[in-house]
Amino acid sequence: MSEVFFKEMFGLNGKVAIVTGATRGLGQAMALALAKAGASVVAVGSKLENLESTMALLAEYDVPTLALACDQTKPAAITQVVTDTVEKFGRIDVLINNAGTIRRAPAVDFSDDDWENVIETNLNGVFRFCRAVGKVMLEQRSGKIINIASLLSFSGGLTVPAYAASKGGVAQLTKALANEWAASNVQINAIAPGYFNTDNTENIRKDAARFESISARIPAGRWGEPDDLTGAAVFLASNASNYVNGHIMLVDGGWMAR
Repeated sequence: MSEVFFKEMFGLNGKVAIVTGATRGLGQAMALALAKAGASVVAVGSKLENLESTMALLAEYDVPTLALACDQTKPAAITQVVTDTVEKFGRIDVLINNAGTIRRAPAVDFSDDDWENVIETNLNGVFRFCRAVGKVMLEQRSGKIINIASLLSFSGGLTVPAYAASKGGVAQLTKALANEWAASNVQINAIAPGYFNTDNTENIRKDAARFESISARIPAGRWGEPDDLTGAAVFLASNASNYVNGHIMLVDGGWMAR
């Protein structure tokens, strides 16, 4: 009885999931987790060759997969990902908007090019993916969109003004779309990761003083690993979250509670 319950609530058999930024780190971990739960996975990255390791790992699971390249700053490329997914699988049940970028500089020195690149990738690209996939989900009258927000959806950070602005926007976009699409049985939520061991935080971890100060504030006593994010992703992709909408889920080891 319990096994049937968990499959009905958390299983993703028959579901089709798109995961952007699936080349490594958090995106790769979430793509693998959805495959473990039974979903067909469309792994999206900036270049096909960057997806080779992810596709090799996905091949260990008995699920259909597809690798697609996408420059998230190009609206036509996003449309093509959605078109190719529907042509192959006939539907889209889950979208994880994980792809993003970061630029670091004091605000007074932050260039227009860096600002525009971060906003275009992290916010405009996320909206365009939501819009394109949302059209499919609204027609199906079912679907789950999981945007990747950040602790900087709540606070400002240091020397990352564009990243903070983009992630604040992602949180509000998540709520706005949830308001519009909830009645059509489409749930839009976000995960806000805390400090994780990924490429994005490499510069911080190399700064011994800042690394120590951040680590001291994390109640869990450690930085997150990519697999720490996978439970939240599977939950928000599954039937277990059917009445969860417009929520920004912190996965931060207790950082925001301190």
